[in-house]
Amino acid sequence: MPEDTTQEGSLRVYLGYAAGVGKTFKMLEEARQAREQGTDVVIGYFEPHGRQDTIEQSRGIEVVSRKAVLHRGHVFEEMDTEAVIKRHPQVSLVDELAHTNVPGSERTKRWEDVVLLLQNGISVWTTVNLQHLESLNDEILRTTGVRVRETIPDWLIREARELNLVDLPPDALLNRLRRGAVYQPEAVDRALEGFFREPSLVALRELALRQAAHEVEVRESPEPDRKTHEARQGLAVDQDRAAESSERILIYVSSHPSTAKLIRRAKRLSDYLHSDCIAVCLETRSIAHLPPGLRASLERHLGFARSLRIDTRVIEGVRDRATALVEFARMNQVSQIYISRSEIRTWQAFFRRSLVHRLVRLARDLRITVVHDQAKRSPGEGKA
Repeated sequence: MPEDTTQEGSLRVYLGYAAGVGKTFKMLEEARQAREQGTDVVIGYFEPHGRQDTIEQSRGIEVVSRKAVLHRGHVFEEMDTEAVIKRHPQVSLVDELAHTNVPGSERTKRWEDVVLLLQNGISVWTTVNLQHLESLNDEILRTTGVRVRETIPDWLIREARELNLVDLPPDALLNRLRRGAVYQPEAVDRALEGFFREPSLVALRELALRQAAHEVEVRESPEPDRKTHEARQGLAVDQDRAAESSERILIYVSSHPSTAKLIRRAKRLSDYLHSDCIAVCLETRSIAHLPPGLRASLERHLGFARSLRIDTRVIEGVRDRATALVEFARMNQVSQIYISRSEIRTWQAFFRRSLVHRLVRLARDLRITVVHDQAKRSPGEGKA
């Protein structure tokens, strides 16, 4: 069988801090310029939101027809990824990277469609807002009071060949919003009560500027190993790799609800430190024999870690979790351990506090970071 020599396409991301800053307009503007210079560009998916200036900017660029998806008696339109692959342009424009596809689509997330285009040798230019980065999910909730449900893994941004920050001062953005240039009039009041409060916009803009600066720093530093780690059984990590970084972060994965927050925080720190990150689950018996609810929570958290390209380990038959965790940490040259602790007073929380205290006693040479989880859901929590 002949070897597949298809060269992957490159990814260009237009990053903004909120809807309406001009990401799609900028992408279309540069696409028109590229097209005039002879680049074969098509629109794989474009969402104008009724903005006339953006619609005008798209004129003259070939549009690949969308795919109709039937869901619960209604017909929705999604990007026809297979049609884009068949057309095989040099560049496909794909708006709203964080979008969740309608149930019944071939892939769950639009970013998965983008990865498929890249794998088929098609370069992709795409748009996304800062709040959709998975590692920032908890920080966005603290800043805006809104829990963003549609997220993308940070590694996708990190692997982009180009990252273009599209910026607009908050007061100018608010003027655009009030004029109806961002959303339809009926949606303006709701937007002003959510993401579009001025203090939130100022904070989001600062966060976007910091994130963009960090990404530039990462690109200018020696190329890190960004490949997905293969999950391996047992305690040992390759010692050559262990010596490459002075920092290695270990995440203790449990069934506790705060584990997702724990994983995000540890992963974000490891990205900033350019260090390795390992997620470890320790169980006294086989996961397959755990109660269904407990097993589902563990598998969900392990899957979440893998989606962020964190190396995961499951160690079964452990007699003492604290001792096993410290032994694993020392064997793998871990410098920090992240563990969760709930504020809810239950026997499980009591056990977890005991585990934390034992870890502190056993691992005086390691830094232990305990992440608290709020018992009450934020009143503003919802989809964004």
